[in-house]
Amino acid sequence: MSETIEAPAEQAERTQQPRTYLMCRPEHFTVSYSINPWMHPDDPTDTQRAVSQWQKLYDAYRALGHKIELIEPQPGLPDMVYTANGGFVIDGIAYPPKFRHAERQGEETFFTEWFRDRGYEVVEPKTTNEGEGDFLLAGEVILAGRGFRSSDESHRELADIFGREVVSLTLVDPRFYHLDTALSVLDPVVAPGAEPTIAYLPGAFDEASRRILAERFPSAIRVADADGSVFGLNSASDGRNVFISPRATGFEAQLAERGYTPVTIDLSELLLGGGGIKCCTLELRGAGA
Repeated sequence: MSETIEAPAEQAERTQQPRTYLMCRPEHFTVSYSINPWMHPDDPTDTQRAVSQWQKLYDAYRALGHKIELIEPQPGLPDMVYTANGGFVIDGIAYPPKFRHAERQGEETFFTEWFRDRGYEVVEPKTTNEGEGDFLLAGEVILAGRGFRSSDESHRELADIFGREVVSLTLVDPRFYHLDTALSVLDPVVAPGAEPTIAYLPGAFDEASRRILAERFPSAIRVADADGSVFGLNSASDGRNVFISPRATGFEAQLAERGYTPVTIDLSELLLGGGGIKCCTLELRGAGA
């Protein structure tokens, strides 16, 4: 699917909502194994370049008033930089990850201890899940990805833990193996019952999921493959500023048409590991100690 039909543009006054994010400096970043189509261990990586690019994202968040918490990077765990996979947090309740691939399972203890040490109520996972990589809060509901990483059972766990409706969406393109690579929630805070604006890549989902998205989010931004394939949808938003890849030029224009302010950050080095802006950003909703 190379072209998509865009919903009519709707200009609105966008309001920035200060956020709190968990990040991890990529001091040990490299690609030494392959667990997604983006990872090629034979291709060289530049750790210092990864750190420099990451720092620009960190600085951009701070400059716009967002609070950043840090988790200590660990030797031998190069993917800890992708903190979005490190859990899912609402109202101070933290649901840590239970990774599908052995290469990332060593991260689980560090994220779990980080939450516990800071006073979050930690609910240990029983089933495979990869945190906010596959779980996105959209208004009052949780959109949950399946097909490659997080299990169907984790969706049921989510509903039980957080007492919210969980909408399951099936990913079908291996390049977009986490939900946050194919869908972005642009309004982190909305009035009760209001529909948040989302953006998504239709071709990343099966037909049933596309129907669900069209019915629930009729005003969504439908993004073209050219922007999805450069991880344009792996973005973070504070309700006004949307942090995106500079290569997602079509998506950038769509955001501006809707009244958002695109903020472009190049994380091309970290894309070699299969992650972008959102992958490096875990939202912490509700204060820990």
